Amino acid sequence: MNDRIKYLVQLAQRLQSSGQIKGLIQTAGQKNTWFVPRFVQQSLDAIIHQMLDEQKLRQWLSAYQMKDSSKTIGLIMAGNLPLVGFHDFLCCYVAGCGMKIKLSSKDDELFPVVFNLLAEIDTGLKAKVEFVETLKGFDAVIATGSDNTNRYFEYYFRPYPKILRRNRNSVAILNGKETDAQLHDLAQDLFLYFGFGCRNVSKLYVPTSYDVRVLFPHFADYKWMHEHNKFMNNYDYQRTILMLNKLPHLANEFIMLCENPAIPSPIATLNYEFYSEEKQLQELLDLHAERIQCVVSGEPARWKSQSSVAFGQSQHPELWDYADGVDTVQFLMDLG
Repeated sequence: MNDRIKYLVQLAQRLQSSGQIKGLIQTAGQKNTWFVPRFVQQSLDAIIHQMLDEQKLRQWLSAYQMKDSSKTIGLIMAGNLPLVGFHDFLCCYVAGCGMKIKLSSKDDELFPVVFNLLAEIDTGLKAKVEFVETLKGFDAVIATGSDNTNRYFEYYFRPYPKILRRNRNSVAILNGKETDAQLHDLAQDLFLYFGFGCRNVSKLYVPTSYDVRVLFPHFADYKWMHEHNKFMNNYDYQRTILMLNKLPHLANEFIMLCENPAIPSPIATLNYEFYSEEKQLQELLDLHAERIQCVVSGEPARWKSQSSVAFGQSQHPELWDYADGVDTVQFLMDLG
């Protein structure tokens, strides 16, 4: 374990200095235009500073009775964000598992480069990891996909121990007393990675009579999205639908705000819903707990949730902030 931690710390150093990585940041968007350089860099910075920090690694792993696993894990990685599957890989790596990895076609260039940098440091790694198109010969599986994809996963992987992740979204709670700095941070929760992540806020809960138009000036840092063709294609399409259906909404050049009780919202739109009292709001959060990844607010301790965070922190999870609240390392340890 000490060797693996040492290798991971060295990986962080290489990620910061590798010319190959720096070049990949600039070219990643050529295949997947959602992977703009600033968001690829954001993902790498999160890996370097949140996942590969020696102190954080030791703090994270100190909670477990770690032992090397003899199991081989099938990993099906998502491709909605750059390098979004790295944490699952990291959990398997520190547990000593073998891996068979199926990359998403949307993100099949970034991870192999990161993997090869680690394999140069830990020379035994390539003997334990295989990149595959079809999963065969594994003992357990960790898969991330849409709700539709998971229906297939549930059937295909029914004989195996598994962690299957479905669609989730995050919500933010405003009380009308937020500072300008907090609302500025909220913009990160909304717009990082174009809002594609399960930790991105797709829905606001706001007090009765709250004027959501006050939010628009705080979104100014992301005005550049107006220049992104795919994002604006979504914006134009969604706004056309709203107008044809005569649905009331508020809009600036790159985001629409819609009063809508649904938690998921289409790209380039943000749902909001009014609440009158906190008890009613907590009941709503409890009702939709299986669909909510994070609850973002100015007072995280106030809300009962498996992941309640401050403004600006939804896309900055710690190593122990597991997706869907399922402890991946403990799952691996329990396999024996």
